[in-house]
Amino acid sequence: MTKEYIKTPANAVTMIRILLIPVFVIIALVPWGAHAAAQPWVAMVVFALLAATDGLDGHLARSRNEVTTFGKFLDPLADKILVMAALLVLVEQQQLPSWIPLVIVAREFIVSGLRMLAAADGQIIAASWYGKAKTFVTDIAIVFFLVMDSPAIAASSIHAGFVVLSWVLMVAAVVLTIISMIDYLVKSKSVIGLG
Repeated sequence: MTKEYIKTPANAVTMIRILLIPVFVIIALVPWGAHAAAQPWVAMVVFALLAATDGLDGHLARSRNEVTTFGKFLDPLADKILVMAALLVLVEQQQLPSWIPLVIVAREFIVSGLRMLAAADGQIIAASWYGKAKTFVTDIAIVFFLVMDSPAIAASSIHAGFVVLSWVLMVAAVVLTIISMIDYLVKSKSVIGLG
């Protein structure tokens, strides 16, 4: 593959997304002083925009017939780094227990390992809607958690309900994470010698 082939608009969007992840972390964690009330909202907007670009780079690659091996590797990696960065931000802010990112990281390692084993065996494990649902629900849960305890929400009458909804979404994300992992394990039974 030539460098010119790698340098596609879709890959550029993915690279920009990865480079902006540290910016999101800084926005979320560095104290804002007198403007602290706006901090969680700005962090939430930046995260939401970065998460939304996942669909943009995929659309660009397909519509321009520029799907590359580099992009296939980089795009899901960008998604995983963004989600893990956001979850670790929430752990650092003591809004989320550390076992939740641990479950999600474990799932990613297991699925990535299964895909590599399948590829070495000449097989492709098709992605299911469980994985897509997991990603979507996790992103929405993170959006809610980022502003859950913001001054504007905490001081309002909806705070208690907002907290409950945020946790329902996060629990749903964890459940979908586990279900999608089991789905991959079932699909790869022959690869790991169980089928």
